[in-house]
Amino acid sequence: MALSLTVLGCSGTYAAPGGACSGYLLRSTTTTVLVDCGPGTLANLQEHVSLLDLDAVVVTHEHPDHWLELPVMRNALKYGVRRTGVPLFTTAGTLELGRPFGLAPGAFTAATVADGDSVQVGDLVFRFFRTDHPVETLAVRVDCGDESVGYSSDTGPGWSCEALGEGLDLLVAEATFRDGDGNGPVHLTARQAGEQARAVGARRLVITHLAPGSDEAGAVAEAADAYGAPVEAAQVNTTYAV
Repeated sequence: MALSLTVLGCSGTYAAPGGACSGYLLRSTTTTVLVDCGPGTLANLQEHVSLLDLDAVVVTHEHPDHWLELPVMRNALKYGVRRTGVPLFTTAGTLELGRPFGLAPGAFTAATVADGDSVQVGDLVFRFFRTDHPVETLAVRVDCGDESVGYSSDTGPGWSCEALGEGLDLLVAEATFRDGDGNGPVHLTARQAGEQARAVGARRLVITHLAPGSDEAGAVAEAADAYGAPVEAAQVNTTYAV
């Protein structure tokens, strides 16, 4: 099986009806990693893999729509499938927030990652880049042989997906706002996501982190206009083959 990304949750800030917050399952032939663990993602994860199949968890930052399912996963691992020591890579702030929940040691073996770090899990190589967001937030580039995925996590326009490097087969970029929303520089607009994908030469763009009730079709059209090619909006339980 080639590298693939499955959307477990893609709502920004809080989950849309029937949806979940940020969570993405990356799989190669031999390796399975969860990237972000927002509310609602654990149930969707189990539609695709067993908790016994997880090789690692990566969490990009401490905002609750990206990490708050971790304590629930800890309980599922510890008391449900009786598993310990799952590698967890995340920011120092996320680990500090998780301390009262006993995330590690135990169900998880935790390691802090920061801007410029890289880790290898099986045949997947993860590289981390700090974005423009009010807390330490890490975008991720994942390489598996000749295949690559980029994930912006959350960022304002003061950082660009160009930092992820060229040759991305798939870019999953947040597109929380629309042009003219006036909601401040803490997230990208759909147009900015499209512009950045075009600048980095990404071969495919999927926008994500739209707020519940957003005009999804309008966001897709705005991003596609800037990208210069068709764009998709992330959909829960959809798998994108790289």
